[in-house]
Amino acid sequence: MKFKIAFIGIGIMGKPMALNLLKADFPLTINSRTKLKTQEVINAGALWADSPAKAAKNADVVITCVTDTPDVKEVLLGKNGVIESAHPGLICIDMSTISPAETQQMAKILSEKKVVLIDAPISGGQIGAIEGKLSIMAGGPKDSFEKVRPVFEAMGRTITYCGPSGYGQITKLANQIMVIHNIMSMAEGLAFAKKAGLDLQTTLAATVSGAAGSTLLKVLGPKVIAGDFKPAFMVDLQVKDLKLVLEYAEKIGQPLPGTVLVKELFTVLQKQGRGKDGTQALFDMIRQLAEKK
Repeated sequence: MKFKIAFIGIGIMGKPMALNLLKADFPLTINSRTKLKTQEVINAGALWADSPAKAAKNADVVITCVTDTPDVKEVLLGKNGVIESAHPGLICIDMSTISPAETQQMAKILSEKKVVLIDAPISGGQIGAIEGKLSIMAGGPKDSFEKVRPVFEAMGRTITYCGPSGYGQITKLANQIMVIHNIMSMAEGLAFAKKAGLDLQTTLAATVSGAAGSTLLKVLGPKVIAGDFKPAFMVDLQVKDLKLVLEYAEKIGQPLPGTVLVKELFTVLQKQGRGKDGTQALFDMIRQLAEKK
């Protein structure tokens, strides 16, 4: 069965995800804040709707991929939101990274309309979205998850059912903790190498395939060396995610000292006006610490 899909949020991640759904022959209706930025997806065969409610009206599945918790709430539950046209049996899939507790509350509200909410945040960055190789972490009713598995398979390679509502988001927060420490290790290692007078290209070649190697070192290391700080994932979004991490860590009583430190450094980058840069800009933040001595 080819579900009729409504996709809301055609941004850095949402655009390639929507294009991959079209490539998999899913009928697609889209809505986003700025219609002009969706033209490539419309040209590829998607229909435009003027609101989330209109996009969802005839859909079997609604996918949201927006910035933060308030954005998801507005799209799903706000004026002209999905809930206004929702019909029993509709499955909503939120692929944003947001609050687990708020996710669970939204799932409860939607269930009163006999609508299912699956939280399915993603990892893999823009390249993973373009190549259809995202890692997808899903929480919600397992039967609904299995029903829409073909939708996930059009966008991702590693698709994991993590448990009941909110568990996809909690898994993504654990993922973000690990990610930012990989970024930190790359930034510190390359900053150290540069300060010591090493050739960074040689250093990268020597380390990327050893025990220090990681996907982030392989992908972001060359960007740092080239002075390329264009975002695959923005500093602003990383700070938002780390805020969610630390809020939930406080709720469950789990100290995360390293995560606190990295968030502080990313926050300094924000204050320097670099919130729209890629997270590899942490390299510059580490180098600035040497200049202050």
